[in-house]
Amino acid sequence: MADRLAALMAHFPVSAQVFNAGPLCGINTLDSDPRHGQLHLVRSGAVEVHYGAERLHLDRPSLLLFPRPLTHRFVTDPERGADMVCANLSFEGGADNPIASALPPLVCLPLDGVPGTGPVLALLFEEAFEQRCGRIALIERLFEVVMIQVLRQLMESGEVRSGLLSGLSHSRLRNALVAMHEAPARQWTLEALAGVAGMSRSVFAATFRDTVGVTPGHYLQGWRVRLAQRALRRGRALKAIAAEVGYGSEAALSRAFKAQSGQAPREWRRTLSAAAGG
Repeated sequence: MADRLAALMAHFPVSAQVFNAGPLCGINTLDSDPRHGQLHLVRSGAVEVHYGAERLHLDRPSLLLFPRPLTHRFVTDPERGADMVCANLSFEGGADNPIASALPPLVCLPLDGVPGTGPVLALLFEEAFEQRCGRIALIERLFEVVMIQVLRQLMESGEVRSGLLSGLSHSRLRNALVAMHEAPARQWTLEALAGVAGMSRSVFAATFRDTVGVTPGHYLQGWRVRLAQRALRRGRALKAIAAEVGYGSEAALSRAFKAQSGQAPREWRRTLSAAAGG
């Protein structure tokens, strides 16, 4: 079976920056910023989580993933607190990252409910609560491993009911999605994608739309434009990008880019540069 995460993680990786390793006591508000999600690991202690109008009570070791910026508040015992390790998550591409945008606002899982994480979490917590050389760098790499394990769990369990991860959970659609991810420059037709999925043209089109939420053609356009945005961020010329992402000319890519993002590529790049202060 094709690796459903390989191309996604290669083009749009996630990195972690630890900002807390120890007890949190009382009330702690974590304000959102425009660039980061957050991943919290609760090793012990009761935690009440407030986010938006929602409230969640945790009384067992748990994982909390906020893939997109969202202000939230932790309420714990003012004296005993809760032992937690917390990290900011940087998704390459920010709001355009296909993984971050495919996830719900909050993913909450018991730590023992994610297969394979036991040894990783044991080492992560051991490093987090000891003063060892290189501990932060190691913890951050382990956070990234946990993130991959969470995505794997969400796909294999089918807990995400729509969107990209739902499509990657589907026994047949996943093959077409991986094909698009791995070979975006190929001139994919609906028939060709249906063949990769092992489905008839009509069944594939209907199943894809119902599961992923968009047509195969619209998804492919979105994936190509995301790849073009990634290349533009790295200073690549639009003319060179066009062929790499499946468009025969700069003009064709520009039309798809504007249809997808609402801005022409050069306008999008100026907006990005202004937001970065450059």
